[in-house]
This record gives sequence, structure tokens and C-alpha cells, in this order.
Amino acid sequence: MVRELSHYIDGQRVDGTSTRFGDVYNPCTGEVQARLPLASADEVRNAIASAEKGQLEWGAMNPQRRGRILLKFVDLVNEHMDELATLLSSEHGKTFPDAKGDIQRGIEVVEFAAGAPHLLKGEFSDNAGTGIDVHSLRQPLGVVAGITPFNFPAMIPLWKSGPALAAGNAFILKPSERDPSVPLRLAELFTEAGLPDGVFNVINGDKEAVDTLLEDPRVKAIGFVGSTPIAQYIYATAAAHGKRAQCFGGAKNHMVIMPDADLDMAADALIGAGFGSAGERCMAISVAVPVGQETADQLVSKLQDRIKGLKVGPSLAADSDFGPVVAASAKHRIEGYIQAGVDQGATLVTDGRDLKVDGYAGGFWVGPPSSTTSRRTCPSTRRRSSARS
Repeated sequence: MVRELSHYIDGQRVDGTSTRFGDVYNPCTGEVQARLPLASADEVRNAIASAEKGQLEWGAMNPQRRGRILLKFVDLVNEHMDELATLLSSEHGKTFPDAKGDIQRGIEVVEFAAGAPHLLKGEFSDNAGTGIDVHSLRQPLGVVAGITPFNFPAMIPLWKSGPALAAGNAFILKPSERDPSVPLRLAELFTEAGLPDGVFNVINGDKEAVDTLLEDPRVKAIGFVGSTPIAQYIYATAAAHGKRAQCFGGAKNHMVIMPDADLDMAADALIGAGFGSAGERCMAISVAVPVGQETADQLVSKLQDRIKGLKVGPSLAADSDFGPVVAASAKHRIEGYIQAGVDQGATLVTDGRDLKVDGYAGGFWVGPPSSTTSRRTCPSTRRRSSARS
């Protein structure tokens, strides 16, 4: 059954009024598992109005009380950890342990932000000039927004929202359309923790929603994580409208392997970087440069051995080392990179294209052919009943 998703505005789920929708896929099967409303400009403006109203109460609350609500939220997330990780895994495709790590790294920032009262103190300078005392106050901006990517649907929204909320701002989240269910569930947990209505709103949408957030003068700051071209667009547009902007785009890493390196350690690091979260993260090492032919040959041999032992399978299966990538477009792009390497003269040692996983013919699979899984009941189907949508 295809679930109907919503926005989260003013402390409750709100059905969209827009006639435009997006599909949320199950990466293990390639099937549509949910339908997502794409917000109109008017719906985004309603969310901003709700945030502006809620922020008055939240900003007037003393920082210690705000910190206690954030800590209550952390407790609730820990209480619902398995539910959230199952939901995240079923939409993104990362394994269950990876999904739990995604959530854990997010709440660690919220825990840190809960200690912000000390950082929010102002300053006082006695006799800064003759007969002049100077003092400064730290005050919230008001309404701020986060535009976050698909690859960490819990961690990055919490990285953006935790400090903003601790400082007394209201926060509007525009998550990725590919895996929006965990952000919606986190919004419910914020409300349960005691966050006033409107202080954490979730708007699902595409460029129309983004542009409305960028252009509306009531939104004072924008945080973004995603591709470099979009980061440049958001930064320029936000700046043109007088907003603060913090944009992270296109992060990838290189590794240089020297002849005296511990090659077992280097190979393990490359496997973790390349296959953790199916490589869909900025911590992935996209280029490895062995220094010298002997170093390269030994490294390739060690990587081959490790890759053969990896098991690609359903994201919620206990024995899967990594699951599918998030979308058919991601699969095709990765396959294009492999072919580009072959066309440019590279030797293809392990071919990750055309992987077939028994029982999941429509899934978005990329991986070594020796790592196929046996047929089994799809854990996403078996366990989904425990997760709220």
C-alpha cells in the first residue's frame, strides 16, 4: 500500500493543498512506497507565519528551559531509535546499523546544543571609555531554515536545527524528497518533548519551496548541504535577499597511499569509505592515489580480497554489508562513472554493474557480482509495521 505523506506545520501533520506530488521509493524493490505533496509558495508562507508566531514564545523562554526540552527530545529519539532507523533504512537504502549511526550523530549535536546557555551570555565592559560602559546581548534571529540532502536524513537536519533552536530561533526544514519520513517523525518528537507549536516545521517540496524560503524576508538565515551548483545558487540568492547563508557543497576526499603505508589499514579505510552508506556521503574517498606501481598492485590485490567478502542485500537484513543506492538515477550515474573509467583506459578489476539480488529484481543495486544475496522475505515489508509514517 502506498502511504500518503504530509507536511508538519504548527505542531501537527498537515495534508498538502498543492496538486503536485513526488514519489518516495523503496530502494530494495524499486517500488513506490509513499506519495509526497510538493508545497506551493502559499503553503511555505503559511509555515513561515506559523514559525514566526511560535518563535515569540520560544525566544522569550530562558535558555535553560530550552535546553531541557532539547534533552527531552534526545531521550525520545533514543527511545524510538529502532523505529526511526527502520524507517530511515527503508527509504534511503542504507543498512540498519548505518541508519542508527545517522541518527546518533545527529542527536550528539542536539546534546551539545542543549549546553548552549553558557555560550549565549552577553558581555559587559566597565569604563570602556571615559564615563562609558558597554554591554552586548545575544538575541535570536527569528525564523531560520535548513535545506538538507537525502544521504543523511536525520543527521544533517539535526545538525542544522539543534543549534538554531537552542539559540531561540524557530526552524523550518525542507528535507530531501527522496526520504522525508524520518524528518516528519522527528518533528512529532520535538512537539512531544515540549517544543511550542510552529517552532519546528517541515515543508516538503522542490525548487518552488526553496525559492520561497530564499526570498521571503521573514526567513533570516539559510543552511544548506548538497551539490556545489545548488549551494552556489542558494548562497547567491540568499545574499541577494539580505540573508545569512551557510552552504556546504560537493565535498569528496582523496587518499594518497605512500610506499611505506600499512596497506591493510589503507585497504580497510577505503572499503569503509567507499561502501559505507553505499558510498553516498561526503566522507567517501572518491580518488585513491597509490605512490608507485608496487604500492598500487598490492593495494588492488588487498581491495579485491575484501570486496569479494562483502555482501550486498536488503538494507534491513542483518547480514547485509551495504544495501541499494537511493534511486534509479543514482544507480545509472554510478554505472556511467564505471563506463567512463573503462572508456578512458582504466582496467576494470571488479564490475559493480548489473548486480542481481535474488527476489529484488527491481532494486537499485550496484555491487560486486560475487556478493549477491539469497532469496528471503523482504525485511522492509516484514518490519515496516513497527515504524510510524
